[in-house]
Amino acid sequence: MFILLCRALKLALLALCAAAPGLVRAEPVPIRVALIESLSGPFANTGEAVLRNLTWAVERVNAGGGVKLTGTRTAQPLLLERYDSKGQNEEALSALKAAIDDGAQFIVQGNSSSVAAALIDAINKHNERAPDKRVLFLNYSAVDPVLTNEKCSFWHFRFDAHADMRMSALMAVLKDDRALKRVYLIGQDYSFGHAVAREAKRQLAGLRPDVQLVGDELHPMGRIKDFLPYAAKIKASGAQAVITGNFGNDLTLLVKAAREGGFKGKFYTFYGNALGAPAAMGDAGIGKVLAVADWLPNVANVASEDFYRSFRQRFPKPADDYVHLRMQLMMAALAQAIEKAGTTDAFAVASALEHAKVTLAGQTGRMRALDHQFQQPLVVGVMDRQGEHGVKFDVEGSGYGFRVVKTIAATDAEQPSTCSMQRPVK
Repeated sequence: MFILLCRALKLALLALCAAAPGLVRAEPVPIRVALIESLSGPFANTGEAVLRNLTWAVERVNAGGGVKLTGTRTAQPLLLERYDSKGQNEEALSALKAAIDDGAQFIVQGNSSSVAAALIDAINKHNERAPDKRVLFLNYSAVDPVLTNEKCSFWHFRFDAHADMRMSALMAVLKDDRALKRVYLIGQDYSFGHAVAREAKRQLAGLRPDVQLVGDELHPMGRIKDFLPYAAKIKASGAQAVITGNFGNDLTLLVKAAREGGFKGKFYTFYGNALGAPAAMGDAGIGKVLAVADWLPNVANVASEDFYRSFRQRFPKPADDYVHLRMQLMMAALAQAIEKAGTTDAFAVASALEHAKVTLAGQTGRMRALDHQFQQPLVVGVMDRQGEHGVKFDVEGSGYGFRVVKTIAATDAEQPSTCSMQRPVK
């Protein structure tokens, strides 16, 4: 009886609202952003780190008033919705369909270049097939260079430096290590891992032809639980350094095995600055683990420090301490582009996003219209104890942080593109 009464009351209120709309203030319709990411399985920690960053980015946009569209009285908030890809292409494609069916207008993903490539293909086909429901794809971490070269798409925008750009930044440090004579390459056996290995060999040959490659190995992605056999091969090879694009547990378990196996050399990494890697290495990583990033907490300027402290205030648990400036810039650029376009129409927003320029925490980035590859400064940091010179902040409460040893200006990090973009008719 109570349930029937409640339903009747609800219907009466709806009828009243329909009869006198001026009496009720309608809530602004949110702009839906769908996160398609690995939120379960072996790389769930990487997906959860992304979710925290994008949650904060959306909160920051909404706290600033949301997004104002042409002809609207009130700004519209961004709404982030999560879809679990489980790290699989097929699951990601199913998630994409579900997100579009749910009304998502913007898709964000990044923690797998293989998944990103599948999404680009699917979105290209969807947008051609259903021009009235077109969507944009914003990529924050999938860094296989092919995505803004041969597979470049008008509907895809990458906000992370691609693998060749990141490798060049690492090589800017490695080339000056004159004591280094033997290097071991190890990575994940998929498109990104192949891209890292290929570019490492190319740049080593050009910059340090005196360095001997004593190992070149790819392993199954997300399936190795014990990296001690790999660590034993690295040590037996006589390598003085390892170059790896590994991320998530594949990196943490690798550096832990290397420490336990007695490897004393350096690690030149793409992602060695968080998600358990510093704690896994401990004192053995001091001065030996290097990481390249678009930004690090110990970048020395007041705006950067305030930005980092704000994130830590929002997510105070040590395990949650992994902030990506590029993801904040990405959402700021999206909000800017929507406002400039005055609409959420995918074509109009893409046309504005091609020319986005955003500044945050003392760092400015811009989108390159040629291939939709974001251009921004890069930094390389080396692991050290918190409290040492240049290491004000540690990582994940580990007592270890990364001191910036090299800063690469955006103009120096920029690389040519082979993109031949097919631009759709509006």
